Amino acid sequence: MSSVTVYTTHPCPYCSRAKALLDARGIPYEEINLASDPDGRAALVALTGLMTFPQIMIDDRTIGGYDALAAADSSGRLSELLADSDA
Repeated sequence: MSSVTVYTTHPCPYCSRAKALLDARGIPYEEINLASDPDGRAALVALTGLMTFPQIMIDDRTIGGYDALAAADSSGRLSELLADSDA
């Protein structure tokens, strides 16, 4: 099973939307809230090159934020990314 991680902060309406989309699709994920973790934020930027929230990762692949997740979902690419990670 692929591992989905959602990096979030507070307040973040896009974080809520990303989690709701994953919940609606029945995709389990781990949420890591970096609201009070400046070192964690710095590590996330080093990992993804991005400073916005949320950041969604499937295994070791950066998907991006909510808009990228929603686009992947509507195009069918999200299912492909989850399946590719299982291979």
